[in-house]
Amino acid sequence: MDTESTYSGYSYYSGRSRGSHRHGERSRDRHKTRSKDSRSEKSVTINTPPAEPLLGDSAVRGEQVQDDNWGETTTAVTGTSEHSLSQEDIVRITKDLEDSVGLDCRRYFTLTLAVILGLLVFLTPLAFLVLPHILWPERLQSCGTACEGLFISVAFKLLILLLAVWALFFRPPRAGLPRVFVFRALLAVLVLLFVVSYWLFYGVRILDSQDENYQGIVQYAVSLVDALLFIHYLAIVLLELRQLQPCFSVCVMRSTDGETRHYNLGQLSIQRAALAILEHYYCDFSVHNPALLSASKSRAAKHLAGLKVYNVDGEFPAAPAEGPGNNAAAGLAHSQSRAMIAAAARRRDSSHNELYYEEAEHERRVRKRRARLVVAVEEAFTHIKRMQEEEQKKAPGDVMDPREAAQAIFPSMARALQKYLRTTKQQHCHSMESIQQHLAFCITNNMTPKAFLESYLTPGPTLQYSRDHWLARQWTLISEASVTSGLKDGTVFLLKCVDFSLVVTSKKIPYIQMSEEYIDPKSHKFVLRLQSETSV
Repeated sequence: MDTESTYSGYSYYSGRSRGSHRHGERSRDRHKTRSKDSRSEKSVTINTPPAEPLLGDSAVRGEQVQDDNWGETTTAVTGTSEHSLSQEDIVRITKDLEDSVGLDCRRYFTLTLAVILGLLVFLTPLAFLVLPHILWPERLQSCGTACEGLFISVAFKLLILLLAVWALFFRPPRAGLPRVFVFRALLAVLVLLFVVSYWLFYGVRILDSQDENYQGIVQYAVSLVDALLFIHYLAIVLLELRQLQPCFSVCVMRSTDGETRHYNLGQLSIQRAALAILEHYYCDFSVHNPALLSASKSRAAKHLAGLKVYNVDGEFPAAPAEGPGNNAAAGLAHSQSRAMIAAAARRRDSSHNELYYEEAEHERRVRKRRARLVVAVEEAFTHIKRMQEEEQKKAPGDVMDPREAAQAIFPSMARALQKYLRTTKQQHCHSMESIQQHLAFCITNNMTPKAFLESYLTPGPTLQYSRDHWLARQWTLISEASVTSGLKDGTVFLLKCVDFSLVVTSKKIPYIQMSEEYIDPKSHKFVLRLQSETSV
């Protein structure tokens, strides 16, 4: 079986090489003709470009963007098609601007309502205490020692409430959610109704009757502040403590490469769970690299292009149903179609050999270029140590700073690093400027060559790279259930970005039943009996 597969693969490559040579000559002639015609027309055609990828245009173009050497073979690309805009682009940009303006307006509107409600809450107790002195000061009874002690209580409770509200609510927003946070909205409505009810009672029982008992008015204000403190405690329970206990295990899978992570979440709504998953995504998932998917796509396209479909019925014209010649032609056509199908099947079955050798060759190239890179970086860092020893002997004004040292030794490792990044398809994630900054950082902190190479040999999390490579303007939450509803067993929703989507599936953590088994301590005792006579 091995001999047969090897022989078939060899014959396939040899036949393909002869055919591809002739086909290559014809394709080069056609390409030259098309290029001459295109250069002579001098017209610009504005095509609708695809959506802007998450990693920039360089990620989509792959290896064609960056050459093997930065700065040595840099070519200026001219032409208006690089920066042209279509009608669809203008519509998309207008829609993005409208969405951003809508999000900003909603954010500021929510912040304005929160500030107004906060001022109403904090000024209400003070108004309860001040209004009697303004409206009927001559009829108020004198405030004794107990009443003055309540003033101190109100002051400190308001200060504690102010700090607690600032710590819980006035925090920088982490994201803009599509729907309102239900618990926070309920708490705001509860506080508003609570304050309004206190104002109604104050207006009916104190303002209308002009109550003379000022100590009772102060106690009424103290009761309001106490109730507000209890509402703040309820907010801590609903907003912070309720979600701490894990109740669901969510599986997050990236749609392009299938990278998967599992997280435990508590009682959260779908939109809050999506926010928690995105926060974990930027820290745990490796940066999305569309260039790694191009190899499999090109391989599949190559195999599909190599297969031909023959219309067996169309090879022979329609003929009368009678006659021995017609039957022979039909039989010949049927046998030829079966032979072509069998040949295509054998060719398809041998594709695993090609995949195996391609992967083996790629791993060999990666190991080879990695070894060259390690050696080059070690030599560069050794040169840095020699430079540091020489600089210690120089005057203080002639000492080279880490940035200059990084620029001095970078050319010695640049080619090996660029080749390794191109082989592993990471060239779009690291620019020359970012590499020099990282090198200067390692020199400043006296790091080893292994510490410098760790960022390039091992793909890191998404946040490790520049914001231009991973920052998405907007995520879209797609869910059949309402995003304000809580997570349930079997809930599935998608977090869609420009280039990929995160498929999230939730499973409820099962109820665990534990039992106890008692072991008698005496059951572990044993008796060792020694015989007086032993065999020799």
